[in-house]
Amino acid sequence: MTTKLKVSSIPDDKPFKLTVELPAPVHRDLLAYAEVIARESGQPAPAVEKLIAPMLQRFMATDRAFARLRKARQPPH
Repeated sequence: MTTKLKVSSIPDDKPFKLTVELPAPVHRDLLAYAEVIARESGQPAPAVEKLIAPMLQRFMATDRAFARLRKARQPPH
């Protein structure tokens, strides 16, 4: 059974370093997500820290209220 994950690949990009503290349950969920990616892709599980940026990107890209507010703040061209 193939599942359509919101984040299915991790782009190799120049990172910006950021230190965050995550609750233990969130860390466990990230580990589980990485395991699912590995199982679905047949590749090794990505490092947990590599999942956070694509997940945040996806979340912001699909947040309609954020898109509306962001667009409203942009000056006209």
